Amino acid sequence: MILGLFLANYWWLIIPGILLGLYAQMKLKSTYAKYVRIGNARGLSGAEAAREILDSVGLHNMPVNEVGGHLTDHYDPTKKALFLSSENFRGTSLAAVGVAAHEAGHALQHQAAYTWLHLRMVMVPITNFATMASGLIVMLGYFFQMLPMFLSIAIVVFTIIAFFQLITLPVEFDASKRAKEQLIRLGLIQESERAGISKVLNAAAMTYVAALVTSVLQLLQFIMLARDRRS
Repeated sequence: MILGLFLANYWWLIIPGILLGLYAQMKLKSTYAKYVRIGNARGLSGAEAAREILDSVGLHNMPVNEVGGHLTDHYDPTKKALFLSSENFRGTSLAAVGVAAHEAGHALQHQAAYTWLHLRMVMVPITNFATMASGLIVMLGYFFQMLPMFLSIAIVVFTIIAFFQLITLPVEFDASKRAKEQLIRLGLIQESERAGISKVLNAAAMTYVAALVTSVLQLLQFIMLARDRRS
């Protein structure tokens, strides 16, 4: 099978993405586990911190909802609502406040018509389709030999995914920046607590960097395979 030969020839491209992804997940888990045990000085819950940030910019009607799961926190721009996992919604740790403030930062981006966020929103349905197609491509590539047209489709699909991961980076880093600024400006945390918040948010950001590296390496694999078939 061509995919088997491909993996044999380009296995070295897979390793960095796998290692970086594992490191990023381990770093996030260990950092979050550390700071979820450290309470913030004001005793604010994540939900309360998010509420104060939203209210400070006039987003009084934006709901802050509790959802199940671990680190399932997110901002939904279509519903214009924040969703915080139970441990961060109710928790009063530095980790809870940091994560909640980060998601509130996305709401602030939406309010300010932040360009990268809007571009990411436009890309979401396209990327969702590309992600589903990528799984099909890998499966078909395993059972069938890759024709030139099939490789071209694979390159387009993984280009879309890589581009989405690329534009996600400024969105996530900017949300963290806004979060830390608001937490200090509103007096929700003390200056001495800022370092802990930063470590949690930086560890979370590393997972997005790892996702970008992995998607770029996947794209590079298909590009190199297409090049070899033409030669």
